[in-house]
Amino acid sequence: MIEAVRAGLEERADPVKALEMQAYMKSGMPFLGVQKPGRVALLKSLPQLHDRDVWLDAIRMLWREATYREERYIALSLSGDRRFQSVDLLPWFDEMIVTGAWWDYVDEIASKRVGPLLRSTPGVVRPLMLRWSADADRWRRRTSVICQLGAKGATDVDLLTACVDANVDDPDFFLRKGIGWALREFAKTEPGWVRSFVEARPGLSPLSRREALKHL
Repeated sequence: MIEAVRAGLEERADPVKALEMQAYMKSGMPFLGVQKPGRVALLKSLPQLHDRDVWLDAIRMLWREATYREERYIALSLSGDRRFQSVDLLPWFDEMIVTGAWWDYVDEIASKRVGPLLRSTPGVVRPLMLRWSADADRWRRRTSVICQLGAKGATDVDLLTACVDANVDDPDFFLRKGIGWALREFAKTEPGWVRSFVEARPGLSPLSRREALKHL
């Protein structure tokens, strides 16, 4: 699997695109210049892994030993295999969040990995999100705020409230943007609730407020 990933990425490399992608993402780790369509095609060509331990070991090795950012993108995509999702993956997703430490990784992990686990196993994940909402790491905090993106009517409103309120005064751009994003998405389901929520919090940053009310 790992050899196939690395060889496939090298075959699709574009040095010109690599520089553009690295500059756009402000990444210290270099790119090979393989854009999303190329990565999707590569993923479809990879051999399937049927053993969960082998699958997780492959993802960990790709992530931890990555020399190009696309290797981590592939590891992130592979981590979403629905056959193997379980709450025991949370420590691994946490490692990806903390070591990835940028929005292109964290947003997918939060909404597509942690979020579904929150809905399927709230007794385990909900207390963790409450702890993360006040964590020293801003990417854990952002995860707690945006993990319910797309939950619609299944949104845990009390949890969303707690995670936003824990970060409402944070000056960090990614926290402010994340708060606005989470509220804007929930406004598609409960516009009145979001409007009242924003009005009751004069301390919300202009960015969070503007994003939250964007479509109201």
